Amino acid sequence: MRFLADIPDDDVQWLDALAASQGVSRAELMRRAVSAYRADISGDAIDNGFGIWRSRDDIGDGLKYQRRLRGKRE
Repeated sequence: MRFLADIPDDDVQWLDALAASQGVSRAELMRRAVSAYRADISGDAIDNGFGIWRSRDDIGDGLKYQRRLRGKRE
C-alpha cells in the first residue's frame, strides 16, 4: 500500500543521506522505521530483548556486573 506524508525538507534530506549511506531507498528506511516504532510501542521490543544476554559467560552475576559498571561496591 502507498501513502502520502508531508515531511519537513530537512528531514527528507537527512533520510536521503542515511539511505545513501546504507545503500537502501528512502522508502525502505520508512518501512524499517515503522516496523521499529510498531515493535517499540507494542512491547515486542522488550519481549524480543528479554534474555538476550543469557548465554554470555563473561558477565557472571548480573547484579555484580551492574554494580561494577556503575562503579559501586558490592
